[in-house]
Amino acid sequence: MLKPALNEIQKLAKDTHIETKKYFDKLKKRVPKNLDYVMQDLHDAEFKKTDCLACANCCKTTGPLFTDADVERISKHLKQKPQQFINQFLRVDEDNDYVLKSVPCTFLDADNKCFIYDVRPKACREFPHTDRKKFNQITDLTLLNVAVCPAAFNIVEKMKLKMPL
Repeated sequence: MLKPALNEIQKLAKDTHIETKKYFDKLKKRVPKNLDYVMQDLHDAEFKKTDCLACANCCKTTGPLFTDADVERISKHLKQKPQQFINQFLRVDEDNDYVLKSVPCTFLDADNKCFIYDVRPKACREFPHTDRKKFNQITDLTLLNVAVCPAAFNIVEKMKLKMPL
């Protein structure tokens, strides 16, 4: 099984993109009954051996969506009013969602640690979403995440082997 280096992940994801997309298209048409259990097992196994602090590519290259609840929680933690937090750190994107004004993430320090880890956005807590219930509904998101996250790439490659369609 591949253990992609961070500098190889985009190329590997691009090289396997068509194959993975076809796999996910078949998956949506015929969802295995045990899909979520298999994904949970693959996710847990991968993250037992993955140190996100050694990578943090998600924080360096993408920005999460911020829900209203995230804004409330984080602004309170930072002792700001929600609108102050929004004005300082966020913008509204083309889908009318709050996102960071810029990447890498404002809250990422030099050691790849998050200044707001305990109150981080839901999107960050759940990334790369490979253990999500009804996984078959987020394959488009997963297709994007395999190009960002080596662990997500590994999980999907193992999934294709474990659950051939």
